[in-house]
Amino acid sequence: MQNQAASAYQQTGQRTTNPRDLEANLLSRSASNLQRMRDDWDSIPRLELANALQFNRRLWTVFMTSVTREDSPLPIDVRQNVANLGIFVMKQSLSLQAEPVASKLDVLININRQLAAGLRANAPE
Repeated sequence: MQNQAASAYQQTGQRTTNPRDLEANLLSRSASNLQRMRDDWDSIPRLELANALQFNRRLWTVFMTSVTREDSPLPIDVRQNVANLGIFVMKQSLSLQAEPVASKLDVLININRQLAAGLRANAPE
């Protein structure tokens, strides 16, 4: 299976010109997938949960890789915050896979939604 997050990033990028919109849309997509897992917790096959978590991890891997590059245009404090948030997301995802509990999805959903909202609010016109 090809890297779904990178593929989604590229596909959305072809339809969107603003990188912040692209990132916000991907975060929203991942949050929606995770919310669906949360809402249907008892009936969702664990493979679907694993796939949703994998998509989210890959998306965050792209973000963390981008902000830790030397040529990142973001201020250092923003870069550090995104990297630290990404590490937290990875740890939370692994914890959820090791011990599946529906409530553990809440923080991942909220992080993605809040970051997407922030990207949209601060997007250049």
